[in-house]
Amino acid sequence: MTTKAKTRVMLVDDHAVVRVGFRMLLSGSATIEVVGEADSGEAAYLQYPEMRPDVVIMDLSMPGMGGIETVRRLIARDKHARVLVLSAHEDTAHPKRVLKAGALGYLSKRSAPEELIDAVAAVAGGRIYLDADTARKLALQDLGGPAGQVDALSEREFAVFIHLARGESVNRIAETLSLSPNTVGTHLYNIKQKLGAANQSELTLIAVRNGLIEA
Repeated sequence: MTTKAKTRVMLVDDHAVVRVGFRMLLSGSATIEVVGEADSGEAAYLQYPEMRPDVVIMDLSMPGMGGIETVRRLIARDKHARVLVLSAHEDTAHPKRVLKAGALGYLSKRSAPEELIDAVAAVAGGRIYLDADTARKLALQDLGGPAGQVDALSEREFAVFIHLARGESVNRIAETLSLSPNTVGTHLYNIKQKLGAANQSELTLIAVRNGLIEA
């Protein structure tokens, strides 16, 4: 009888203690093998070709280019890459943009630990996985009501907006997202126009109120 190969998983989180916790949790499954770890999106992008994981489990909020941009770049590098994003955010903007970037799964960090194993199995099988609370919120939003101002931002504007809301400079954002400072400046102007913000502090306030960053 042939033994079924284990699902190869790569953990991406900037906190070592979190990675240790996930490794311990996943090691309890007979169907999953953790083949590597990375402490940033940049490191994950560089290490991915060598590790060739079946599933990348990635924290959404990391320093540097962050989760959404990392997902976008991994999918651009390998269209078959399967990514499961973990997040402490409770908004609906992040899961929608994560899935649009190419991730197959989105799991709240508030979910039960055993749900992570179910999510890995689904994503490894090429199926979309959302935790029940996130799925409910997205469904309710789709039923009606005007789209929020943040939804009016393009994918690139949203990425720049999150970095700006965290207090990062235009030059730092340009370096992180591989854009020119002039391009970031143009995005900044458009973002402020769409969100009705006068300065970076107001952008931060908008992000906090929408649950996009922690206060």
